Amino acid sequence: MKVATMLALTVLSNALAFGKDAKPQHSGTLLEMDSVECGAEQKSAKNFTGEMLGTDSAHQKTHVLLCQEYLLQTDQVIYRIRPKDDKHPALLPVSTKAQFHLEKDKMKLRVEDLDNKERDYIVVSMTPRVSATPGGSR
Repeated sequence: MKVATMLALTVLSNALAFGKDAKPQHSGTLLEMDSVECGAEQKSAKNFTGEMLGTDSAHQKTHVLLCQEYLLQTDQVIYRIRPKDDKHPALLPVSTKAQFHLEKDKMKLRVEDLDNKERDYIVVSMTPRVSATPGGSR
């Protein structure tokens, strides 16, 4: 009885270990990085004392926030992506290979030459690559 239970547990644990779906890894090249406007930050010159006494002017300082945006080229698609972590984005080296997989609404990207760490990115747009074929037709 104990042998049958141990055998069943072994088979079950092996099935669970190999039963997970491996996420397909895609490969691409980071072509370029641009800084794009991704919002604005406003700071008011008002303070509590000025509002209470009515002496504070309503001056506002506004400056544009810039985000990194990368072009990732695969065999069939060109992805335009932005880091999900706006506060501490990693600067990725361009003209290097990267592996990625899509997971729900984000892309998990890993650059081996950098630190082999997987990071979350937002896909801004996808454009199919136009492949040139002999004869000028697609």
